[in-house]
Amino acid sequence: MKTDLIKRSNIFAHRCVKLAIQLPKNKLGSHIEGQLIRCSTSVTANYRAACLGQSKKAFISKLGIVIEEADECIFWIEFAKDEDLLNEKDSKDLIIEAKELTSIFIASRITAVRNHNSGK
Repeated sequence: MKTDLIKRSNIFAHRCVKLAIQLPKNKLGSHIEGQLIRCSTSVTANYRAACLGQSKKAFISKLGIVIEEADECIFWIEFAKDEDLLNEKDSKDLIIEAKELTSIFIASRITAVRNHNSGK
C-alpha cells in the first residue's frame, strides 16, 4: 500500500504542477502557481519521508504534515476556480483526487496513532 500511495501522490503532484503552470501569468496566477507547486510536491516528498520508517512517532508527525499540505492543495485549486482562473473541467478531477488522498492520509494517521498508543 505504501508504494501505491507513493506512486499515487507523485502522480498527483505532477498533475498539480501541470495545472499550476497553466494559470494566468498575472500577480494572483503566479502566486497560486507557486503555492500549488509547493504544497503538492510537499505531499509526495513528505509521504516518502514518512515511509522511511525511522520511528512510529516520526511517521505520525510526517503524516500530519502530509495531511496539511494535501488540504492546502484543495484550498488553492478551489481558490483558483473561485477566482475564475480555472474552469470546472480542469479542476474537478484534481480536487476529487486531493480529497481522496487527504482522507487516506487521515485514516492512516488515525490507525498509526491508535497502534502507537496501544503499543503495537
